Amino acid sequence: MNRRKFIQSSVLLTAAAGVLPTWAKSMHEMQSAEKYGVALFTLPKSLSEDFEGTLKMISEIGYKELEFYGPYDYSVQSAKDDWKNVAGFLGFSGSGYFGKSPKELKTLLDTYGLTAPSIHVDLPTLEQNMGAVAEAAHIIGHKYVGIAMIPDAMRQDLEGYKKTVEVFNKVGENAKKHGLTFFYHNHGYGHQPKEGTVPFSYILENTDPETVKMQMDVFWFTAAGVDPIAMLENNPGRFPLLHLKDMSEMKTFQGAGETMQEWMELFPYLADAGTGALPLEEIIQSAKNSGAKHFFLEKDMTPEPKSALQNSYNFLSNLGLK
Repeated sequence: MNRRKFIQSSVLLTAAAGVLPTWAKSMHEMQSAEKYGVALFTLPKSLSEDFEGTLKMISEIGYKELEFYGPYDYSVQSAKDDWKNVAGFLGFSGSGYFGKSPKELKTLLDTYGLTAPSIHVDLPTLEQNMGAVAEAAHIIGHKYVGIAMIPDAMRQDLEGYKKTVEVFNKVGENAKKHGLTFFYHNHGYGHQPKEGTVPFSYILENTDPETVKMQMDVFWFTAAGVDPIAMLENNPGRFPLLHLKDMSEMKTFQGAGETMQEWMELFPYLADAGTGALPLEEIIQSAKNSGAKHFFLEKDMTPEPKSALQNSYNFLSNLGLK
């Protein structure tokens, strides 16, 4: 190599050495940001009024994944009837795929660079219509199908939770046969003993860890007096999905978190990610270390969805995670 080429190469290498750390940091932030999604119960009214426009907004902010909530066309009739009663009270009616067929929805998701790895479905639908759930899931790209809540009748006493475990194991095995993974999202109940046994611990210990996964909602676990980080560290591999919320100040349920009234009392303490009291960076890092793959921002029915999503994304996408 002659002297001129050697000098040119040295200059380029020196320049690259200065650029690489910045480039690497930028790539890390991009990769980290891609992991964040939106649980769509954050903005159901916006989706009901302008579904495609809302998907576009979510995509433009930078989120990459969505989690849908039911009921769907394939849901059992009782779930649809229950939703009609609740939707009127809540002030919006849209749910499921918001009038789109699975193929139409997949096209829209592709258009805006979005995926939908996870959905919430009611338990009876998963028990009775798993084939139909799977058919739609494989078109759209769902990998995880789970429930947002155990039906009231199944969580009144320890015997009910024993029945729940049996159902979860059966649904989990059936989901696996259909190429899906079943999960349970906890709303904060089941963390206080019933007949000397903590129901949530009983579920963890008596369900198949390969076919029954959990979705941690960090807000509701905190409200139940449970340390999210300890729960994640003590149960590696069980929580592949998280709902990320923040809490304006640390609050716990007045009772056992069993009723809608107790949940609604804590709604005023929902905060944009990074603006509250929860150690979200530590929680997310612990979740990643324990095998979590999907992180969905959720601020239930927020009246200002765009600012909530933007503020939260600004925080989440700049975390210094490893």
